[in-house]
Amino acid sequence: MSALANNYKRKKISFVKGKGSFLFTSNGKKYLDFVQGIAVNCLGHSNKNLVSAINKQSKKLWHVSNAFVIPEGEKLAKKLVKRTFADAIIFQNSGAEATEAAIKAARRYYYSIGKTHKTRIICIKNSFHGRTIAAIHASGSKKMTNGFGPKVPGFDHFEFGDHIKLKKLINKNTAAIMIETIMGEGGIKVIPNWCLKEIRKLCNKKDILLILDEVQCGIGRSGKFFAFEYSNVKPDIVPIAKGIGGGFPIGAVLMTKKVAKAMIPGTHGSTFGGNPLAMAVGNTVLDQMNNSLLKNVNKMSKYFIYELNVLKAKFPKIIKEVRGIGLLIGLQLNYDQTNFIQKLMENKLLTIRAAENVIRILPPLNVTKREIDMALKIISKVCNEIK
Repeated sequence: MSALANNYKRKKISFVKGKGSFLFTSNGKKYLDFVQGIAVNCLGHSNKNLVSAINKQSKKLWHVSNAFVIPEGEKLAKKLVKRTFADAIIFQNSGAEATEAAIKAARRYYYSIGKTHKTRIICIKNSFHGRTIAAIHASGSKKMTNGFGPKVPGFDHFEFGDHIKLKKLINKNTAAIMIETIMGEGGIKVIPNWCLKEIRKLCNKKDILLILDEVQCGIGRSGKFFAFEYSNVKPDIVPIAKGIGGGFPIGAVLMTKKVAKAMIPGTHGSTFGGNPLAMAVGNTVLDQMNNSLLKNVNKMSKYFIYELNVLKAKFPKIIKEVRGIGLLIGLQLNYDQTNFIQKLMENKLLTIRAAENVIRILPPLNVTKREIDMALKIISKVCNEIK
C-alpha cells in the first residue's frame, strides 16, 4: 500500500527514463508521451542542453535567498522583458503561485493609486487557474471548490462566450478580468481573437486590468511565444509556468510598468522562486525557443490537426470535434473519453483528459512528423477497435 495520500487517481504504470518524445518503463516498454507532464516538457525528456545546464549550475550554486541579487534570475527576466510586452517579472515555482501573484498584483495596483474599492476579478466559469484556495474560487468550478469552503470572496463569473453577462458583471469594484487565452482543463477552448480585442477595449474603457493566464498555452505551445499574440492585444499581467522550465519547476508573473510599480518590497515573496538552479534551466529553455522551433510547432500542428480531422470524417460517431491551436490539441469524443484514453495507453500512446469529453494531446514542441504519424496510427487503430 502506498504511503502517499489518495488525492491522485494514478494509472498503474511508472517510468524509469525518458528520451525526447518517449518514456520507458523498468521492463523496457516504450511509450509515445503526448502528455509531457501536461504541457511542461516543451523540449521533450532528457534534452541535452537542459541536462547540461542543470549539471553545470548544480556544481556552482543551487539556492540563495531573494535577499540577495541572483544574476541568473536577472538574466532570465531581461530575456523575457525583451521578448514580451512585460516591463517587470516576479519569479515563482508553479502556475498556481504565478496566478496568485497575478491576483495580488492587480489588487495591489489599485490600492497603490487610492482606489481601494477595486478588488473584484471577473473570470470564466469552470476555467482553471490552479488549485490553491484563491485559484479554485477564481475558477468558479463547483467540482474544485466542493469541500473547501468558506467561499473566497472577490471573484465573479460568466459563461464562456457570454459577453452580455461579462459586461453586466462590471461595476465600480471590478479590478481585473482574468481568462485563460486557451482553456486547457476546460476542454481546449480557444478564446477568439475578436473576443480578446473586445475585452481589451472594455478594460481600457472601464479602467480594468487584463490578466491573460498563459500557464499552459504560453512559451511556444500555441505556435507563437504567447497565444495572445495572435490577437495583437497587450495584457497588463500574464502568469506563466510549465513550459518555461522545460520540466523544472518555474513560474512567473509578467507585468507592465504601471502594475509593477505597486509591487514594492514586502508585498510579495517566495523562498524558492527565482533560485539559481531554476533560473539556469529557464535561460536555457528560452535560448532554444527560437524561430526554428516555433516553425516546427506550426508545421507539425497543421499536419496533425488536418490528419485528425481526416479521422473525424472517417469516424464521425466517435470523434465529435478537433480543437486547439499549435501543439495544444483536443480531440472531443461523442461520449466519455476514459475508455478511449485507456486503449490509447494500451497501444503505447499517452494522452490526458480535459472537460467536455476531450482528450488532450500535448507533444513536445520539437516533435517529429514520424512521431505524429505513430500517434495517428494508434488513434486510428483504437477508433477501429471501438466502432
